[in-house]
Amino acid sequence: MDDDYPLLELFWTMCWFFLWIMWLFLLFKIISDVFRDHELSGWAKAGWLILCLLLPFIGVLIYVLVRGTGMTERETARAKEAETAFQDYIRTSAAGSSGASGAGGGADELARLADLKEKGALTEEEFRKAKAKLLA
Repeated sequence: MDDDYPLLELFWTMCWFFLWIMWLFLLFKIISDVFRDHELSGWAKAGWLILCLLLPFIGVLIYVLVRGTGMTERETARAKEAETAFQDYIRTSAAGSSGASGAGGGADELARLADLKEKGALTEEEFRKAKAKLLA
């Protein structure tokens, strides 16, 4: 009874189990990436899902080879958006707690003006005039 399942077979079973779990993680990552990508059409999303679900190992491998770099870029962009939203939330919360008429409100307005200037919504002259009016 002890020789029915030798140690080497147990080792290989654990390796296959580990690879299967890693494949599941990768499959869920790919599915979430497919649904979050706004550049893909509905047909393209359906095609990738069918490929990954009907030909699981080959489909996942093809997706990683074809769109792997884009996955990283999209994930990085999502992380930056989340960080920006978090920083904006902190700024608005801090400005709300210190009062809009206090120094925090002026600094917040100055930050908004600088942001508008960076985006090109304000010219340098408009920025200087608004800054002078705010600081006066």
